[in-house]
Order: sequence, then C-alpha cells, then structure tokens
Amino acid sequence: MAAPPQPQPEPEPAAGGAGLEALEGLALDTVIAKAGARQAAALACASTRLRDAAGDDALWRRFCADDLALHAPLAPDGRALPSFKDAYKVWLESFGMYPLPLVRRVKIFWSSLKSWLSENFPEAHKTLNKGVSEAQIQSAEDDLGFKLPLPTKLLYRFCNGQLPLSEHHHENMRMAHLGIIGGYVFYDHLINVHLSPLEQIVEETKEFYREFYDQGVFNMTNLIIVATSWYRPKTFFLNCSDDQLYVGTINLQDGEMLPCVPKSLIRPTNTDMPQDGLLLWLEEHLRRLQNGMIKIRMLKTSRYISLFPEASPSCTSAMTNGVKVRASAVFAPEHPESRRPGAKCLYAYSIRLSVPEACMLGGVYYSSCQLYSRHWIIRWRDRVVSDVNGEGVIGKYPLLTTGQEEFVYESCTPLPDSPGSVEGSFTFVPGKLSRPEGKPFEVTVAPFPLEIPEYIF
Repeated sequence: MAAPPQPQPEPEPAAGGAGLEALEGLALDTVIAKAGARQAAALACASTRLRDAAGDDALWRRFCADDLALHAPLAPDGRALPSFKDAYKVWLESFGMYPLPLVRRVKIFWSSLKSWLSENFPEAHKTLNKGVSEAQIQSAEDDLGFKLPLPTKLLYRFCNGQLPLSEHHHENMRMAHLGIIGGYVFYDHLINVHLSPLEQIVEETKEFYREFYDQGVFNMTNLIIVATSWYRPKTFFLNCSDDQLYVGTINLQDGEMLPCVPKSLIRPTNTDMPQDGLLLWLEEHLRRLQNGMIKIRMLKTSRYISLFPEASPSCTSAMTNGVKVRASAVFAPEHPESRRPGAKCLYAYSIRLSVPEACMLGGVYYSSCQLYSRHWIIRWRDRVVSDVNGEGVIGKYPLLTTGQEEFVYESCTPLPDSPGSVEGSFTFVPGKLSRPEGKPFEVTVAPFPLEIPEYIF
C-alpha cells in the first residue's frame, strides 16, 4: 500500500507582501502573475487585500494555462470544478510529485494524440484506457523490482496504453490492426504495434525474464516491454536504467536490440525537463501523424496506421509520361530473413502507382496503361548488389486508369548492412496488354533510401 499523502504546510507569507500593499490594480495583478502560482498562494496569507488580489480566478486561469495547459476548470478525471483556483489545487495534489513542465508536456502530448485519433482513426481511439493512479504505478514498480522513469510514469498516469489481449480470439483479431503505433505488411509478414497497458507490461516483462533467465544476457538489466505487435512478433523495450527505448531484432535471444531514439536527446530524470526514450518516441510518432509523413491505409476491409513514409525525403516521387510512382521503405529488424548470411538488414518497401490526369506518349493521350515488367537496381553503399529484371509485380500486372486510386504493393529486399538504396523502372504499355494502343514505354522509379533510421517504429 502506498503511504497516505502528508498534509502540506501552510505557505509562508511572501517577504515582499508589505511592499505590494502600495500597488494598485493592473500593476499588482501583473506582479502577482509574474510571481507564479506558488508565490500567489503565499501572498494570500499576507493580508486581506492581497488575498483578494491573489484569489482572482482570472489570475488562476492564467496559471492553469501556463503551467498545466488547462483551459477549463476541470479535474484530471474530467470533473467540472467551481474555479480555476480549485482546478490548480486538485492538479497539484495529483501531480505535484512531478516537475510541472513535464506534466504540461505529457498532457499536451496525450491531448494532441487523442484529438488526432478521434478525428482520423476513431476505431483506435476507443481502445485507449484511462490513466492509472500513483498507487498503481508504485505497485507495478514493486512487482518489477525497480523504478520507472518519470516521463513513463506520467505517460501512464494520463493514459494506460491500449486495451490488452483478451481470451477471445475473434475479439483479438478484430482489434489486431488498431495499434496506435501502427505497422506494415509485405507478403505474409504483418506488423501492427500496440502500446501496452501497465498490467500487461508487468506480466509480459516478468514472463520475458523467466524465458531468458538461462541465457543470462538480460539478467542485469531493468527492461520493461512497453509495446508489441499483435501479428508477427515485434517487441519494444524501455531500459529503466539508461532511459533508452530498444526494439528486439530477430536475434533477441542473443541479446541483440537496437536503440529507437537518438541517444543525445535522452535526459536523466534529475533535470527540470526529463525525457526518456518512450516519451521521445511517442512524440515523434505524433509529429509524423500530424504532418502526414505516415497515414491511414486499408488492409483488406480494415484500416490501420501504415508506417511506410508518405513524404520526402523518405518517400520519393517521379512522373513519367503521366504515370506517377511513389516509393518508400521501412526497416524490419524482426524479420527472419535478417538471419541469412549477407542479409543483416531487411527492408520492406512500398510502391504506389497512379495516373493522376492522363497517360501521354508522343503527344497522344491514353486513358489507361498496363504494367508489363520491372527493373530494379539495389545498392549497398556505392556497390550494386542486385540488378533484377522480371515480368509484373508480385505476380500482378496492374492496369492504371486516369484518376483511379493508387495501385499499392509491398515487397522486401535484404542488404549486408546499412545504408543502401533502390531505383529502377517499370515498362508500361498504353491501353492494355491484351490490346496495346501504342509502343511500350519506361516509367522511372526515383531512388529511395534503405537505412536504419534515427527513430525505429
């Protein structure tokens, strides 16, 4: 059981209280506003006049906005409160053990992500859990045997991840594509990452240590499993000792994990604004959602967050004779192909083909064209490691017509290491393959990068 909160001592009267008595109206309000919430509470003890000035709810509205990004007098659980002063007090009682700038930052993150999900992906928004209490955080730490980083604690105080796996297979399949981190699909390899709730973190982390105890590679670490894929395995670990977030590779049993955020950005919890790998990772993910770098796609009849980049420089675009080709790749360290000799890095890539207006060849417009063959040049550093020609793409010969939605397909390629690139071309026929209306022509695929990114999702 957590110890009951200790009564807080009454604030001491502000030393400058006597001098402030001489100030009037706006000048007094300005001084109190600049002094901050804690000094305002102290000034209220100095005299009746200062108590009235420091109790003005317009002043506490400002404190709530500046310190907590709170724009209505609401409690952390959403309850309406009589005033902004009451709201500030309740929030301080709930979160006073954390740096307020960090509380504000985490609150803004969750508000922004929930807003984006509500507007763009309401199915996933419904899977988010209410936040946990400080007592539940302490109980989880007791079960794990070590402390969680402050930013991670705050993240879970505001939102306890997503709904966990259930005992019902049908329900799990219905929710599998709703991970708020998202994923990618190529061939039979499906990844969709969910943010785990606290109780699942404790359970899966303890099971992980039991499973790998004999290997000994993780015995001296303070890892927790914070996110997992519900299809093919992909697991993200937060190291509570160095605050870095890691993703397990296909060689996880040998202790191989890769950092998911730039190490230089991680700040320890003894600073005014601590930030750990999980908070940085989630904030970067939100930025990509907001700026359109990643988007919602269809998977058969379901929607999901696709991690294939949709904007430059990670996604390249080229237009040839009216045919547009967009291409991008994601790093897939969990794929079994990465175990092959000479295939340390595996990348999935997504190709999008369309005819936005019309196919034009030799001054003649065509309403459709059909893909016949492909040519890929794959480079590792400055060396060509694969030069491939073949008919169709993944066994298909897509027919493109003016104004239709993009034809999208995914494939993959291994590399000995990072970085690399892919470029090439497609051969199209105006009209249809069964009834050509002109000569075949080549469509360029602009080079797109294959690299281990700074942020791995």
